Amino acid sequence: MEVKPGYKQTEVGVIPEEWECPRIRDAAAKSSNATVGGPFGSDLVSADYVESGVPVIRGQNMSFSFVTGDFVFVSEKKARSLSANLAHPKDLVFTQRGTLGQVAIVPDGSFESYLISQSQMKVSLDRPRHDPHFLHQYFTSAAGQKQIVTSAIQTGVPHTNLGILRAYRFPAPPLPEQRAIVEALSDVDGLLGGLDRLIAKKRDLKQAAMQQLLTGQTRLPGFHGEWEVRRLGEIAKIQRGASPRPIDSPVWFDDSSPVGWVRISDVTRAGMFLLETTQRLSPLGVKHSRPVATGSLIMSICATVGRPIITQIDVCIHDGFVVFDNLEADQRFLYYVLKWIEPDWSKHGQTGSQMNLNTGLINGTRISVPPLPEQTAIATVLSEMDGELAVLEQRREKTRALKQAMMQELLTGRTRLL
Repeated sequence: MEVKPGYKQTEVGVIPEEWECPRIRDAAAKSSNATVGGPFGSDLVSADYVESGVPVIRGQNMSFSFVTGDFVFVSEKKARSLSANLAHPKDLVFTQRGTLGQVAIVPDGSFESYLISQSQMKVSLDRPRHDPHFLHQYFTSAAGQKQIVTSAIQTGVPHTNLGILRAYRFPAPPLPEQRAIVEALSDVDGLLGGLDRLIAKKRDLKQAAMQQLLTGQTRLPGFHGEWEVRRLGEIAKIQRGASPRPIDSPVWFDDSSPVGWVRISDVTRAGMFLLETTQRLSPLGVKHSRPVATGSLIMSICATVGRPIITQIDVCIHDGFVVFDNLEADQRFLYYVLKWIEPDWSKHGQTGSQMNLNTGLINGTRISVPPLPEQTAIATVLSEMDGELAVLEQRREKTRALKQAMMQELLTGRTRLL
């Protein structure tokens, strides 16, 4: 591939000629223990945890740009005995096993030091040459994540080690340009953080609204009638799906068919409405399953139990779902009731190889039901809240896409800020 003047081909792709392409081991501080992993398993066990002291960085503390969250602690004495495994502000922490690709910066101001667990590795950088925020942006970019994943050891549970970490390469512009790139990307991170907080707040508000409206604790203006307690089986005909056997036979499936085959994964990644399925049934498959018309309310009863969804396409359901037909209630109201009680299903379901619900339990479940006009009004309020959340989530996805495009330009030097 021809490289345009002023650029060069490197292990991380084409970058400006004046940029370097060092390994982590070349960018680490010259001090001892600049790149280390966690202590040996027997050196840090749950019995070492105390109420306060030096925080321990575990996988659940690595979900954001900075190490954060609920920590467990070890005593100062224990931390001193494991001083080689300590991380300090502005160090980078990488996950070694578990959720590979997690990278976080140790923050300033919270604690003087942190102990990394057996599942993490830390890097102390030569900061006069390398900005940890720049390396964080690179290793959370698509290119950096690909390097982490493709270099991992795939036997058993995918994992990595210090040798692999030290060999990671990254593009390294001069420090002033690193900082300019970090500043530009941090502005977008600020937008994303604001959207994340707003979405979380809206979700909390919706949960509170469901608590109040679906239980009658708060009544919408103009509604005063009494509510009834009814069994689900009294307000719907609840029928379980059917699966053609053997389920993996190719004769049941046809990608050109207009009839979808609903799988649990189709439901778990969708919202209120099912718009598509990953598989489609042949006419023979439809004959041996349970067809469900567009606009039906279905619910998963196996594995992910109690997840309701309204179909927007013609589908068939297997015996891991039920369909609610002949409704004597507002469909969207019932959908929100099912969403509200979804977390409770697992307390009453049957356990085997997978959690599951039987139709007798579902039929006998009691819910509070207001008059139909109030049902519709409640469903409308909650639907509007869902609509607001959907707009914010779409905005967040667009902002994430914008950041990825910016990273592609700035972290390769295609667009220069200095």
